[in-house]
Amino acid sequence: MTEDATIRRKRLRFRCHHTGMKENDLLIGAFADRHLDALSDDDVAWLEAFLMDHNDLDIHNWIIGRQVLPEELDHPVMRMLQNFRYA
Repeated sequence: MTEDATIRRKRLRFRCHHTGMKENDLLIGAFADRHLDALSDDDVAWLEAFLMDHNDLDIHNWIIGRQVLPEELDHPVMRMLQNFRYA
């Protein structure tokens, strides 16, 4: 992994723990701690864009299944988030 990729992942990990909504911080932060290092660069880019382009409440509701996920957000990382259990 290049230095740039390492820095990008560190920034994304921070962003996953500081989303603006405590529930997302806990869920997405724990997900990042467990899976971020194993994600491809494309998956990292997708997660980064997902967090930056959508509001926190929608993100939370899509992950927990309270709202129907828009088709354009059906992505392997989203499915991993929806199936993630932090315990």
